[in-house]
Amino acid sequence: MKRKGIIFLLVVTCFAIKSFSQPRPNIVFIVSDDQRMEGTIHHLGGKEVITPNLDALAKSGTAFMNAYIMGGISGAVCAPSRNMFLTGRNIFSIGGGEGVDIPKGNTTIGEALKQNGYFTYGIGKWHQNYSAFYDTFMDGAAIFWGGMAHDPYNWKMQFYDRREPVMNNRHHTEVFGETAVNFIKNYNKPEPFFLYVSFMSPHDPRITPPQFKAMYDSSKIELPRNFLPKHPFDNGELIIRDEQLAATPRVPQEIKNHIRDYYAMMTHLDVQVGNIINALKEKGQLENTIIIYAGDNGLALGKHGLMGKQNVYEHSIKVPLIFSGPGIKSNTRSSGFVYLIDIFPTICNLIGIPVPATVQGQTVLGKNSKSREATIHIYKDFQKAVHKGHYKLIEYNVKGQRNTQLFNLAKDPYEIHNLAVIKKYDKKLREMRGLLDAEIRKVKGGN
Repeated sequence: MKRKGIIFLLVVTCFAIKSFSQPRPNIVFIVSDDQRMEGTIHHLGGKEVITPNLDALAKSGTAFMNAYIMGGISGAVCAPSRNMFLTGRNIFSIGGGEGVDIPKGNTTIGEALKQNGYFTYGIGKWHQNYSAFYDTFMDGAAIFWGGMAHDPYNWKMQFYDRREPVMNNRHHTEVFGETAVNFIKNYNKPEPFFLYVSFMSPHDPRITPPQFKAMYDSSKIELPRNFLPKHPFDNGELIIRDEQLAATPRVPQEIKNHIRDYYAMMTHLDVQVGNIINALKEKGQLENTIIIYAGDNGLALGKHGLMGKQNVYEHSIKVPLIFSGPGIKSNTRSSGFVYLIDIFPTICNLIGIPVPATVQGQTVLGKNSKSREATIHIYKDFQKAVHKGHYKLIEYNVKGQRNTQLFNLAKDPYEIHNLAVIKKYDKKLREMRGLLDAEIRKVKGGN
């Protein structure tokens, strides 16, 4: 009996040592604001933009080349988009008035991690309700309540333990980045941490320290291949704020200037991403940290004659999504279709915790992961789209006026040539219309 007891004790001790030496990884979730997939990360095809730190992050992990938002139910598309990836719920079931508020009962990713032994900390933009922030995070700093800062150098910062704001005259990108670095450097709790860093770049107003703007010459920036002076028909949202940031008809040089400023904001943001990664490295935690980087929605900036994100073209619904860290393949590009709502269950899968019953996304990395055959997208109640294989259908119904677009994205990734007006594509058009109705019913059925 003594010998058996000693053996049992040794087994338990070895298991404990193994468990201690292989703790659950920390999680750093970095979110950018208004960053489209196309052209914004050099390593992933953005030949004009300078992003060495995001390039290194993409090389160290898995980049999803077809990551999408499901769309928007308000002009501030980032509000429902963030609601969706924070809760893992689809666009028809997030609730909360145009997607801003997260109702009680819709478990957030931070709540799930808190329940499984993580210390949760929030920094930066929070476009949802106050109560959801405090349900999600145990602490936080440099918090911005709301959608956008009208002046990056003059904005109201709030604290976790009180709601009275203070004015800050430093660029919000630098404040958020430095706050994240300080958190990592000073963290000494025994439990792993979930650090959420929500930047407001490259959202307008696109103002950066002058050295970043000086890195780009707008006269050498290429005009988008799908540039148009104006959109060919009323898509239902041509006079919203975003669309009034440039003259209509669009002026080529003005669009180039906007793109230059957009790239400058990306390079400015990239420096802060690098600082966060270096802080993890200096703390000895980089190898034990999962880093997720995602954009909340895209932006047109002259494409199709548009400026904003209030549409369902690829430039406005396709966003960057990168996972890097332990157990994640490096220097990998995944071509499968995923939604941002898949981030939540994927994190749960990677760290081995249950996925809450309220989550409707699916895991896209690790055991039993899979991508999607089709994606659907909506903007309010007058734009709907479905994408499967090479084909994408967009249907518009604006004040009783219908317009239809059908694109073969393999041959026409910039959505220039509308196949819906060509008779030989009538069969494909009927097929895609049937698919759109079926996919919307299926997603609504997941409520």
